[in-house]
Amino acid sequence: MSDQRKSGRDHGRTGTPRPSARDRAYDWIGSAILSGVYSEGQFLDEVALAREVGTSRTPVREALHRLQAERYVELVPRRGAQVRVVTATEMQEIYQARFVIESDCARRICERGRGAPAGFGGLIEAMEAAGRERNWNEMAQLDQAFHASLVRHHGNAVLAEMYDAMRPRHVRLAVRTITEAPERLPVIEREHRELHAALSANDGERSVELLKVHLREVPELVRAFSG
Repeated sequence: MSDQRKSGRDHGRTGTPRPSARDRAYDWIGSAILSGVYSEGQFLDEVALAREVGTSRTPVREALHRLQAERYVELVPRRGAQVRVVTATEMQEIYQARFVIESDCARRICERGRGAPAGFGGLIEAMEAAGRERNWNEMAQLDQAFHASLVRHHGNAVLAEMYDAMRPRHVRLAVRTITEAPERLPVIEREHRELHAALSANDGERSVELLKVHLREVPELVRAFSG
């Protein structure tokens, strides 16, 4: 028996472990939901998903349970998995929770004179490139990384863990938001750059004010999520 078989893991030629069938199913279904292949409220067929991913139904079922925990789907008795509908109330609560964490981190970062996180500028450039290509999924992933780097820069591991727990909802909400109102893209980009400048100058008051504006409730989006 080879060492590879003894290890019980499937490795490629480079020695890097290949993702399990469950992980492949999780990545594929999650990406399909974010990119709009499956719309909010739609029921997902396990057989069709297994065919798309190239696995049996068991890894798909396991992936759906994980996606339920991350609030991508709801498992409805006798009906299966349904893509969750993001409501206006949930949108408002996510923005409020983010502001509480991010504003405290920004204020304390500036008080300590730590400046902007390393890589902040690069993330902004990558987001703007994704925006030009209208790759909303990629842009949303980068947006979450941008704001998460601010929280991590504070240095409180518990706060960073709490913030990262919102990541699936943050990304999905960001995709839905920019899809509903792509005309806001220049505003979002400007606010990111202004936040970068304020943090670089260790201007805590300005940073918090910018976050308050950046994470505000936009009336047209509230109406869209209420529909």
